[in-house]
Amino acid sequence: MSTSKAKTPQTMKPATAAKKLGILLSAAPAEFQEGVVSRDELNALQADPPAWLADLRRLGPHPRQVVAARLRVSASGLARAGITGPLTTAEIEALKAENPDWLERERAIHNKVRQEELRLKQQRAKA
Repeated sequence: MSTSKAKTPQTMKPATAAKKLGILLSAAPAEFQEGVVSRDELNALQADPPAWLADLRRLGPHPRQVVAARLRVSASGLARAGITGPLTTAEIEALKAENPDWLERERAIHNKVRQEELRLKQQRAKA
C-alpha cells in the first residue's frame, strides 16, 4: 500500500539562487532578494532571463567569482590585488585594457595552477 503525498517543491535561499545565476544578490530586485526560489523558478530564470537578469549579467555589478573568471585570474588573485568588492563590466574592461602588472602576474599564476591540475588529472587517469 503506497501513500501518495504531494511532493513539495525544492526551494533555495535567494543567495543560493543568485550564486547559481552568477549575479550579485544585492543588485537583484527586492522581490528576488526577499523571497525563496523554487527549482522550477530557477530553471525558468535560466532558460528565459527577464530584463533585470539579462542586464545584471551583461553590465554588472558582478560577484567576485564572475570578476575573476572574466579577468582569467583566481578569486585569491583578486584579493592579493586588493580587489575585494564587485565590479561592473565597464570596470572589468578598463582593467583588461590597462593590463596592470598584477593582472599579468595573476594570470600567469592562474594558468600554471590550471596546467598543474590538468597534469595531475591526466596522471590519475593513467594510474
